[in-house]
Amino acid sequence: MWDFDHPPLASALALRYQLHSTQPSLCADELLANRADLGLIPIASLTPELAIVSGCAIASLDRVRSIQLIVKLRQPQTVGAPHLEEMWEKSGASLTFVDEALAAVRTVAADTASRSSLAYAQILFRKFIGSDPEFIPTPADPIAMLSHADAALLIGDPALVAQESRARIESHPNIGPCLWLDLAHEWTSRTHLPWVAAVWAVRPEALAATSNNASSITAAQLTADLQLSRDHGLAHIDSLVEEWTPRIAIPPETIRHYLTHHIHYTLDAACIQAIALFRRYAAEAALLPPLPTLRFL
Repeated sequence: MWDFDHPPLASALALRYQLHSTQPSLCADELLANRADLGLIPIASLTPELAIVSGCAIASLDRVRSIQLIVKLRQPQTVGAPHLEEMWEKSGASLTFVDEALAAVRTVAADTASRSSLAYAQILFRKFIGSDPEFIPTPADPIAMLSHADAALLIGDPALVAQESRARIESHPNIGPCLWLDLAHEWTSRTHLPWVAAVWAVRPEALAATSNNASSITAAQLTADLQLSRDHGLAHIDSLVEEWTPRIAIPPETIRHYLTHHIHYTLDAACIQAIALFRRYAAEAALLPPLPTLRFL
């Protein structure tokens, strides 16, 4: 969103776009209800009527950090290190250990801010583990979540902040040692495809409606505006780190590493393949309606 928030292009873009921000799931609601024309929406919210704008994505090629599935370990006496899952990964036996821990989960307290992240977690259990725990919508407070459920699904800033407070969370008497799973890594390690969270989607009829007025926007211009803004943002990472450091309780270097190493911003062929596979798995698990064909602007 760099160009939409910063000079020299913000003023020109303001003539073409009226912008507001909300949760990812609510972006999709507004788009689907015709209260918005364009939205950065979870891939779980794509419908046959919406067209994907080429070029941009919020994705990850391995670990994303901002989607965490935290699982309480039922036998804490077997835990010999604070980051046991990392030791198992290095030994090549992580999937067995992780799968056993996931199979024991019966309830998941879930932040529902992103439909895609929720669906990814449900696919992990239904498709890859063969279980179907109950997902309980819960505010994003890891201690409260883990105090009454076997696992917690944290999304976005709360997930990033929770990792900075891991020791405090696990020292709580109702919680104890936990397995911290990066949901993107679980997907990429099992499918060998990127993890994709969101894409720009547009109602094509809304774009066509602008062709008869002075604020006409073509598909090519829309695509170019979004891609250029992304590229300018990537060229101003240090400025973004400076802006975000006062807003979220994590160190500046963590923010910089997140923006430069954990997020993949390009909707490439592998990401498109990953979206199609995600929607097929979600449909097979009766989590989302089928979406046999992805529509592009």
